[in-house]
Amino acid sequence: MSPRHIDHTSEGCLAAREVLNRVGDKWSVLIVAMLGDGPRRFTELKRNIEGVSQRMLTLTLRGLERDGLVSRTVFPTIPPRVDYALTSLGETLLEPVRALGAWANDNRFSIQDARTKFDAKEARRAAKNAREASLREKISAPTRAR
Repeated sequence: MSPRHIDHTSEGCLAAREVLNRVGDKWSVLIVAMLGDGPRRFTELKRNIEGVSQRMLTLTLRGLERDGLVSRTVFPTIPPRVDYALTSLGETLLEPVRALGAWANDNRFSIQDARTKFDAKEARRAAKNAREASLREKISAPTRAR
């Protein structure tokens, strides 16, 4: 989408921000990508999404369901079985999510190089500031009588 097609009114920005808050967080992206291969049970999602807590997975799935991106189907078995699947609206999100994943994969080394350079530059700046502060302390400290 070109910049001239973006709604820059406060209402348009608010709407975009609300949607991006939901679909742009890491857990939502991972869940949508996994559900793109078909319905999954909660435990299967939890087991396959490294680092997600049960609470965070529950909250994310509820949010995706609320936004109409994921459906939740409860089967009357003992114990109850719950499946999550993408809705037709959720399926429209697959292409951008997959494109984002491909972009991240294609650029992961460049991003890591940029982070390494940035961190080294920041470390040099912090060291320089510490040396200057130490020098200022020495200069401004009262001289001791001998």
